[in-house]
Amino acid sequence: MSMTEAQLRQYAMQCIEAGHLAQAQATLEALLRVAPRDVSVHMELASVLLRCGHMQAATARLLQAVPLLPNDASLIAELAWRLSLSGETTGARACLQHLERAPDPPASVLADQAHLRWMLGEIPAASERMARAVALGIDAPNEYYLYGMLLQFTGKLDQSEQVLLECLRRWPDYGDAAVILANLRKQTPESNHLPFLRERLARLPDRPANGRMQLVRAEFESALFKVLDDLGRYDEAWQALADSNARMHAMTPYHAHDEVAITDALIDASHRLQAMPPAAAPQHDGPMPIFIVGMPRSGSTLLDHMLSAHPQVVSAGEINDFQNQLHWVADSAPHGIPGLMKVLGRATELDYAQVGARYLKQTQWRARGRRYYIDKLPINVRMVPFIRRALPHAPILHLARDPMDVCYSNLKIMFGNASPYCYDMHALAHYYAQYARLVGYWRSTMQEAMLDVSYTALVTDTETCMRAVLAHCGLPIDAACLHPERNEAPVATPSSAQIREPVHRRGLDQWRRYARQLAPLRSALAEHSLL
Repeated sequence: MSMTEAQLRQYAMQCIEAGHLAQAQATLEALLRVAPRDVSVHMELASVLLRCGHMQAATARLLQAVPLLPNDASLIAELAWRLSLSGETTGARACLQHLERAPDPPASVLADQAHLRWMLGEIPAASERMARAVALGIDAPNEYYLYGMLLQFTGKLDQSEQVLLECLRRWPDYGDAAVILANLRKQTPESNHLPFLRERLARLPDRPANGRMQLVRAEFESALFKVLDDLGRYDEAWQALADSNARMHAMTPYHAHDEVAITDALIDASHRLQAMPPAAAPQHDGPMPIFIVGMPRSGSTLLDHMLSAHPQVVSAGEINDFQNQLHWVADSAPHGIPGLMKVLGRATELDYAQVGARYLKQTQWRARGRRYYIDKLPINVRMVPFIRRALPHAPILHLARDPMDVCYSNLKIMFGNASPYCYDMHALAHYYAQYARLVGYWRSTMQEAMLDVSYTALVTDTETCMRAVLAHCGLPIDAACLHPERNEAPVATPSSAQIREPVHRRGLDQWRRYARQLAPLRSALAEHSLL
């Protein structure tokens, strides 16, 4: 006896909850035969297909849902979000266009529009819509936080500060807002948030009972470190940082063996690729990406902001499109290290011309009429041999910064749960060693693959350094590149406030104020022969 539509829905959910994915897929396919225009079912089936590792089928299912969208803002936003995470940016933009047809949208729809614009890197447009949502009475901490962050990214620091303070007054344990608030500007004896942050921190339990509150306390301790560090109260600052990092390290432990395994697999895949004859370079007459790669906190945002000041260049920000398209061509879901290991195992079987073509199709709109657009995602340092195969004409710039400087800069930043390596000195040294091993292999086997850009040279001999960068990209020198403080383009990274200043040297040897406390880091780097 065939099941009714309601029974199919119920059984599909039961199969998903039980992890019976093949049965869930068959049931959802049967449900679509009954309700072919149900977008939520298309999305659920795509999710099941992705969990099974079938990225191409999953994205195809999502794209099939776009022309079926009803006038349901939350459904449109959800489909756009899923398309973007799957690398289907053009589909996500089609959803956004549909959402923005709404006349006189209420605050909730404006907030959805803002989130989608933010997700796609359209910062000024996102900020404008969120401002309207707040003016219409949107009342949620996530929306206030996003609004404050968007104001920061567009350089409106005073407004951002007021929005973040209001967010923390209304929602006192919203730790994300505390982190951004402390990092908006240099805190001074005359104007700082030390009493405010200490008062908020005193309200939090010292030994939180759940992971969420552990994270909140760690975020407030990180914010406290930044303020105390700015004020020169280094012993107190270090204690706050140590407390924050200890909590984060306990919640998000670093798995050294996984990093070694992925580095080994990347080197092996590159070795096998280089043994193959070079493929014919595809023809491309449109805007060209410039990749900026390296360790996080290596100065990539500064280089991005300097280079995007050139009249022929625009920044696309930190986008994950290349890895998404690599996974799509390999038909492997981007599920962390296991997903990437599957791709690397098939490295010599992939059609890199297709990877490049799909990447360009999904990203060309970001050029906005310029000749070049910057893809600034530091982790793409892992992708160098694959970028070279897929986009042989695209310049790759690798930021190289002093090991102690870059490691300390990672240690002191709050990355949330995204970067487990940066909350423990031995983990940090190990992660840096794997990065250095990878970069060393790229240099020794692909001498022309990327241009090393010294952070020290960038801030001490700026004109000479930028001339080399521009020449590598095939661009003429332009004086605007020497004055990032005049570049009004939005910057969506934690260091967005700092790079709106003239080029300075304050980032050099900054770790030395904590030389005693950082002795374990120096020893660990020395053990890896990195100092």
